[in-house]
Amino acid sequence: MSRKKSIAVAAIALVAIASASQAASTSSPQLKSLLDRLQKHYQQTKSFSAKFSEEISPEGGAKRDRTGTVYYRKPGQMRWEFEGEDHQTDQETIVSDGKLIYDYQPDLNQVVETPLEQAFKSSSTAAFLLGIGDVQRDFDASMPVTPPSDGLTHVVLTPKKGNDSFDMGVDPKTLDLRALRLTDALGDVTNLAFSDLRRDTPLDDKLFTFTPPAGADIVKAPQPNSH
Repeated sequence: MSRKKSIAVAAIALVAIASASQAASTSSPQLKSLLDRLQKHYQQTKSFSAKFSEEISPEGGAKRDRTGTVYYRKPGQMRWEFEGEDHQTDQETIVSDGKLIYDYQPDLNQVVETPLEQAFKSSSTAAFLLGIGDVQRDFDASMPVTPPSDGLTHVVLTPKKGNDSFDMGVDPKTLDLRALRLTDALGDVTNLAFSDLRRDTPLDDKLFTFTPPAGADIVKAPQPNSH
């Protein structure tokens, strides 16, 4: 999975976590009310942390599994720590300080720096990370035609300015986000499962400050054409 797609998946997952826990109804006539509750909860959520497991299934490629911890704080700050096989954070780390996104991959000892708004210029995810997103304005919402038989309540959101869609599953009792399935325009599928989700607890500023490791190559993302 490319760096840009990895960052996009991370950001979309944060949108789902921040807006999911008021999804109490699965009735299509009540979808507008459901989205109103999603928006209200999103606006009230200031920060959270959670454990996650990730399964990436590229179209025509081999599956890849990862686990780790995610942290998020408005406006625009996030940190994804991916664990290695020995449960140490020796894999990819994605950090946003609210202005720049740093994507560090230790196998290459390389850091790619991308302005947050540039990374998501063609989608709605930057707005959500910055705390100015609007569920009904930015997404088309629906209930799955055939919901998974996992006992969760599912809602499908598709950005109005983009082709990717994601299905989020929430616990019908606690209303916490438990599952997220992202399908992109190429047919690649990313499944995320969340646990130990904690909302609005204090998060250390250091989580959202990135210092490149000694000797790492720093690569700045190309600037978009001005015309």
